[in-house]
Amino acid sequence: MNTPVAMTRNAVLLGAFAALTAALIAWTWLSTEEDIAQAVRAAEARQLLEIFPEASHDNVLLDDTFPVPARTPLLDNREDRRGYRARKDDAVVGIILPATARDGYSGDIRMLVGVRSNGQLAGVRVISHRETPGLGDAIDLKKSPWVLAFTDKSLTDPLADAWAVKKDGGEFDQFTGATITPRAVVTATRKVLEYVELNQATLFITAENKLPANDGNAEEGKPGNTESTNASFDSDDNRADLLNTAEPADSAEFAGTLSTVTEQHRS
Repeated sequence: MNTPVAMTRNAVLLGAFAALTAALIAWTWLSTEEDIAQAVRAAEARQLLEIFPEASHDNVLLDDTFPVPARTPLLDNREDRRGYRARKDDAVVGIILPATARDGYSGDIRMLVGVRSNGQLAGVRVISHRETPGLGDAIDLKKSPWVLAFTDKSLTDPLADAWAVKKDGGEFDQFTGATITPRAVVTATRKVLEYVELNQATLFITAENKLPANDGNAEEGKPGNTESTNASFDSDDNRADLLNTAEPADSAEFAGTLSTVTEQHRS
């Protein structure tokens, strides 16, 4: 047998087989790309509609979005994400904000938090986590109804001291053998409510989806006044502008605003 000829023939056959396989994979991907995109969109829509059901709004939540930059104070996301607005007759009746509890037992807990225009929670959903199966994973609605306890809560119901798990003197249940996980979710949820209260005027604007830029003269209730006493940042440079707005020029006024809000909810 002519070895060089056989080797050449085998190489040609292998090359042809590889090319055919690659072509089949590419064809399969292209033919299913649209179906995959539609499936992803449908899954996202289901998550949002768990928080704001169809009867509560008349817009398409997936199409009514606004940017939420990474490290936005009080939301603590590590990457750029997006928020959603629920509208009824063009009026914004609620928003859904992404948030991250960075102090979970096994790492970050990524959440979606819905807030109505009256400041009440429409719902909280955990969308990803690495908490211990059978213990901390009870924050997932598929595992436990625990997260439903947040519905209709606000910064005044319960008051600030009760925004904690029962082990810490608060109102919310902890899990048997797992306190760190629910504590992290409770804290992250409260921080979202603080963020919304401080930015009510811009988050619930009706005409535009994009939040207006701050002129640098931050006032209470406007973007910039967003840091809470327990918010953390990687560095001063990472005190990202709230939804592309400027950080307050007067740090003393900034601290005073936060102190006022905190005291109001402790009273």
